[in-house]
Amino acid sequence: MKRLRFFLTALSVALIVTASSYAQTDNTLSQKEINDGWKLLFDGKTPQGWMNAKTKKFPSTGWEVKDGILMVNPSAKTQGGGGDIVSTAKFKNFELSIDFRYSPGANSGIKYFVDTERDNGKYTSIGCEYQILDDKRHADAKEGIGGNRTLAGLYDLIAPVNQRDNGPDKWNNATIIVKDNKVQHWLNGIKTVEYERGSQAWKDLVAASKFKTIPGFGENAEGRILLQDHGAVVEFKNIKIRETK
Repeated sequence: MKRLRFFLTALSVALIVTASSYAQTDNTLSQKEINDGWKLLFDGKTPQGWMNAKTKKFPSTGWEVKDGILMVNPSAKTQGGGGDIVSTAKFKNFELSIDFRYSPGANSGIKYFVDTERDNGKYTSIGCEYQILDDKRHADAKEGIGGNRTLAGLYDLIAPVNQRDNGPDKWNNATIIVKDNKVQHWLNGIKTVEYERGSQAWKDLVAASKFKTIPGFGENAEGRILLQDHGAVVEFKNIKIRETK
């Protein structure tokens, strides 16, 4: 019964968050969201709350905030600029909602449980990844196993199901729900991935992936949220999170 209640709640939350992100002013919270414990991770005006995964400072080039959008902008990148950015805060149990828009042929991702301090920063950009990809144009969609590197999947581990992509240059909504070791990915209000960290099935998946040499991959108790710079234009807005028990 508890498991059923969790999934029903997840469905309700994902649909409400997806709908609200399109019905209200960008980068704001409705009174209901505030009452329900949601917080913005991007104010639409500044990069406050985000930093380069390695330098711990927001990059001076390669990323920009413009017109209410947090954007990877390779054309503005100079040597040493850009790179992956992470949230300054760490999270354990949460519901994360992000609107994203990718350019044709783009590759990016939203990672979570990222530990930027582990082993003196050796794994600054390593974490479970909600894949953002133009499946029709990027070669990565045909790599991996059975589509496990495609949009809304768990990168290199689990292929998405029921995927409904709005396409390049269109806004999509990514929702990630974490309850202890149980995790779900949602794309535009539809669940695409579900798994349990630490289970035997999880360990088997990791053992067959590119992460097999990383001890305890994906099993951190908490971590940062990461937005990936993979050399293509990708935009983010309405980045909001609700921490849960």
